[in-house]
Amino acid sequence: MNIIGIIPARMASTRFPGKPLAKILGIPMLGHVYYRSHMSKSLDNLYVATCDQEIVDYMNSIGGKALMTTDTHERASDRTAEAMLKIESETGQRTDIVVMIQGDEPMVYPDMIDEAMRPLIEDEQIMVSNLMAPLRTREEHEDPNEVKVVADRRGFALYFSREPIPSWKKGAKNLPMLKQVCIIPFRRDFLITFNQLDPTPLEIVESVDMLRVLEHGYRVKMVHTDKDTYSVDTIDDLKRVEKLMEHNPLIKKYKLGLK
Repeated sequence: MNIIGIIPARMASTRFPGKPLAKILGIPMLGHVYYRSHMSKSLDNLYVATCDQEIVDYMNSIGGKALMTTDTHERASDRTAEAMLKIESETGQRTDIVVMIQGDEPMVYPDMIDEAMRPLIEDEQIMVSNLMAPLRTREEHEDPNEVKVVADRRGFALYFSREPIPSWKKGAKNLPMLKQVCIIPFRRDFLITFNQLDPTPLEIVESVDMLRVLEHGYRVKMVHTDKDTYSVDTIDDLKRVEKLMEHNPLIKKYKLGLK
């Protein structure tokens, strides 16, 4: 199988302009995501997809792969699909699975990517999967920047929300509180199908792309990970992540360059 990773990134973030190149321990956040994702044993290739020349310049400076996409995309999946088709055109090789890795996940571990992909490799009926991880505190459960998810007994998503689900107030204190981690493998054709589907009411209300999949009658396989990672949506998030990453052993490997 030909499996590629694509990191969509843009400088014009609404909540945190310039976020991809904001530094964590002296390295731009996008660099952390790229270096750590590049260590995955499952990816045949890894690219950054962007509409900003300064991101391309940075990726070139570290020996990474980047390609330009249009600046009209509103969703990361649209940018990812455009990049995938460009890569296919340039390489002459069809993609089987594309893993969309959000550029604001600087704490990603390479084996998280491997975990997320496993359902698609083992079951050809699964079109898309997501990681989910424990929410450690009540504050995280109530944080609208954290996308919460509940799944059925077979591990398929039932619902995603920025609200605290399941309801703490109604007695869910002893149930697992889980968040979506934005490492999302798609089968190649399903990514194209997904982007052609009409946006849906719940997707718009919650601002969660995966609800479009559910509302159109498809399924999202959830994969549990115990890794503690935090995305960066604000400057405060950046400061927290920087503190948590101070003694992270993977960072030492960055100095050895890309594999």
